[in-house]
Amino acid sequence: MDSYDDKGVTAGPRPGAGIAGLSLPGQLAAAVALAIVALLACVHLAMIFLHVAPSNTITKQHGKAVDAWVYPEFEQNWKLFAPNPLQQNVAVEVRAEIWDDDGTRTVTDWIDLSAEDGEAIHGNPLPSHVEQNELRRAWDFFVGSHDNENRPNGLRGQLSESYVRRIVMLRLEDHDLGASVQRIQLRSAASTVAPPKWSTEKINTRPAYRLCPWWTVNAADLPLGVRNGRTEAGQ
Repeated sequence: MDSYDDKGVTAGPRPGAGIAGLSLPGQLAAAVALAIVALLACVHLAMIFLHVAPSNTITKQHGKAVDAWVYPEFEQNWKLFAPNPLQQNVAVEVRAEIWDDDGTRTVTDWIDLSAEDGEAIHGNPLPSHVEQNELRRAWDFFVGSHDNENRPNGLRGQLSESYVRRIVMLRLEDHDLGASVQRIQLRSAASTVAPPKWSTEKINTRPAYRLCPWWTVNAADLPLGVRNGRTEAGQ
């Protein structure tokens, strides 16, 4: 509610009055906004619950809708609590084919994206979730949904490839390549972490390599600003 001074002039909402201190339109707008947030939170929690719950009638009928909501940003798994959690060092690298203004094509050197994340995390007491997990989880998602020939296993494989491509193009924005990126190629080296000296477990620590084919960059792979710039240039 509004307060008034000695002359009867409106002095505005009382400090600390919260939503009640807003005008009636303001109260209605705040109530609608809170209702929308609450609804989205309930839907999100329901989708996550259905994703991790055992197969049931709802997931059998609407499993695709649940997966579309959850993957890839909200994927849940139990690997942290599994008997054999992830114990690998994975390095993901990318190189790009770029076109200069005069039409000259050049292939860049390999850029170690995992090393860049490691450098950003090293010595940082509060590293970001993006630096710790974005690329690592995206690559794990990609590998898990493709065969050894890099062929996608259904819709999840196609989704994971698109996700990785977008992340890589965002990372390349931080590099001054000096020209337009037309194609990208990824490769990785994964090696199992050696057991401690006191362990009798025998593990092969020899790295396994994966080389992806060249991917042509399209508008969906580009950050929004670059995408709009290319669209305008094309027009």
